[in-house]
Amino acid sequence: MSATYYAIVNRAAGGGRCAKLAQGALEGLKARGLSLEVAFTEGPKHATELAKRAAASGFLRFLSVGGDGTASEIVNGLVSAGVSEECELAMLPLGTGNSFLRDFGITNIEAAADAIIRGDSAPIDVLRLTHEAGVIHFINTMGTGFVADVGELTNERFKFLGAAGYIAAVLVCVVRLRYEDTTLRYADTIDDARTVLTSFSNSQYTGGSMRMAPDAQVADGLLDVVRAGTLGRAALIAAFARIFSGTHTDLEEIWTRQVDRVEFVNPSSQAVLIDGDLYGLKPHAIDVLPGALRLVA
Repeated sequence: MSATYYAIVNRAAGGGRCAKLAQGALEGLKARGLSLEVAFTEGPKHATELAKRAAASGFLRFLSVGGDGTASEIVNGLVSAGVSEECELAMLPLGTGNSFLRDFGITNIEAAADAIIRGDSAPIDVLRLTHEAGVIHFINTMGTGFVADVGELTNERFKFLGAAGYIAAVLVCVVRLRYEDTTLRYADTIDDARTVLTSFSNSQYTGGSMRMAPDAQVADGLLDVVRAGTLGRAALIAAFARIFSGTHTDLEEIWTRQVDRVEFVNPSSQAVLIDGDLYGLKPHAIDVLPGALRLVA
């Protein structure tokens, strides 16, 4: 495996935070002996194309410099190119929420840099969303309903606040509270419900330090489905207060399921939040690709 990392930098990540900190973080890695080739994204989904091209040129080590969405774009490039199982992905968390690395106890740039220098890696699962117009791969979480509403508002108005922006958006979206009717099919059952939110997680954290799926493991071959029923505003705020410890799933109105595949029955076009980025699409199914990528963490 080539010792050189292909670093893909999204300077727009974190509301511009990445643009301010990326150069210093990369110079710090170089000073510690890391070999880097650096490329910069020029717009949405550009990281996917850069990853594909770099993989075709022989790169097997990739460094995502930005947020969870940047890493997700790189993962899409590697999986669609058919090389992800041969590749390693490292991450410098310079985005808005930086949720994914929290599963590994990494909550700041310094800890991430230390992990990259150590170079230890292990396989992780990748989730594949099949939708009406194609496929999207991701490693953190996908959310609908309230989750997508919060993500959209965060990106539009509160991105400059970092992870705190998600909390601000939650409070605003509680006032605008709405419900959605969705039917999910697992291998052995139908889950037909009116909900305030549904989350499909590979890892525990979302929106920074919100522990949405407390039982999730990134390499267990399963995705964790978390659904919240028709909670009123006061009940939703009370449940939200428990999400940071992961105890919200103890509530009767919230139920969970661990599966390797979810199908959407009679889906409609809707907003979904995938690893911090908002999409409008008609979902068909989510599958787990076990051990489809190696993560340096």
